[in-house]
Amino acid sequence: MEIGPYIKLHRIKQEMTQAELAEGIVSFAYLSKIENQKTEASPDVISLLCTRLGIQLDNEKDITIKEKCQEWFGQLFEVNSKEEIKKNYKELEELLENNHSESLVMFEIHKIRYFLVLGEKEEALKQINNLAEISSTFDSLHQFYWYKFKGNYSSIDGEFNQAMKMYKLAEDKLNQLDLAEEEIADLHYTIAVTHSKLRNTLEAIEYADKSIDIYRKQYNFMRCAQCHIILGISYRRIKMYEKAIKNHNLAKHLGKLNKNKQTIQLANQNLGYLHSARGDAKEAIHYYVEVVNDPEIDLNAKLTAVTSLIKEYYSIYNFNKTKEMIEKGFELLDDYNTSESYKIHYYVINTYNYAIKEEKDKFESLVIDEFIPYLKKHKDYANIVVYANMLGNHFEKISRYKDSVKYYKLANLTYEELISL
Repeated sequence: MEIGPYIKLHRIKQEMTQAELAEGIVSFAYLSKIENQKTEASPDVISLLCTRLGIQLDNEKDITIKEKCQEWFGQLFEVNSKEEIKKNYKELEELLENNHSESLVMFEIHKIRYFLVLGEKEEALKQINNLAEISSTFDSLHQFYWYKFKGNYSSIDGEFNQAMKMYKLAEDKLNQLDLAEEEIADLHYTIAVTHSKLRNTLEAIEYADKSIDIYRKQYNFMRCAQCHIILGISYRRIKMYEKAIKNHNLAKHLGKLNKNKQTIQLANQNLGYLHSARGDAKEAIHYYVEVVNDPEIDLNAKLTAVTSLIKEYYSIYNFNKTKEMIEKGFELLDDYNTSESYKIHYYVINTYNYAIKEEKDKFESLVIDEFIPYLKKHKDYANIVVYANMLGNHFEKISRYKDSVKYYKLANLTYEELISL
């Protein structure tokens, strides 16, 4: 990175104004020209500015910093201990605060990814806003990661169209860069996931195939498994069920080879969805039960399987099993029912709980006033169709035909929007 933007970045990080940094060294107007690469300052001026910022100019130390940065960047893309990632981050932060290094900008951009890995979304956004001021000075490599990580932020925020826009800008940089194949595969996989979220099924297949070709050559079986799951979901959506089953089974096989229970049970969950879509409740239930009975999977995966079983048992009028799963769901939610991460599970479990107990007022209030607005906010069209139809059916049974028509209409219009995506 050129010294001018480097000084600007350090000044912004230290919340120092141009006037404060320039005082007694140069005019703040001249400092502005240095920072924006409109003039080339003398080594003495640069040395004075760096001294005020507390920066040392040491080329030997820069080599060490660069190596440590590369190691830390790699940790952000694989399964690593968060404590180890935090420890290395603190070490690098200290080194980069006191030494001039060409790695600083890349480190600052990777901090976006770092905060997202830690689940600190607000800090990630703050970092994006901090870097926006100097983003015009980024070279092609900086821009690649800048766009990619901004896409990661938008994806976590549920803004998948904006995420796709950012990923496409990152992809546009590929022909200007000599990146490692795994970097290209990771971007293609990320684009495949985003297309899947947007229900761009053919595009999801195209990008999953691109990334899996690279992962196979590198014997990266866990990433291959993740690609197979995307392919399985995509083929299910276009009703190519045998291809979907084949891909999910391949994902399970690779998960078993790597003793990765999360991958195995994610494949089982999607096989459950597939058999449910085919109208085979018995097979769907079999796969959901496999997930629920696994003690090693995370809470979110278990709750997803439990809510799937609630829906499946309810659809075949097995109300005893429905009640059993509702109780299991409440037990799992426990203190998590107000957490945003588990909100959809909270709504699903309570919706069926009120429905099966025939607590009509509570059912209507929850689904109309809370659940459907929540689904609209998150653009969860598939579930809007399910629960709008459920409301329509509820109102039809109690002869409130005007309300029934209203929610059947919402379901139909949402379905049309869903298939046009």
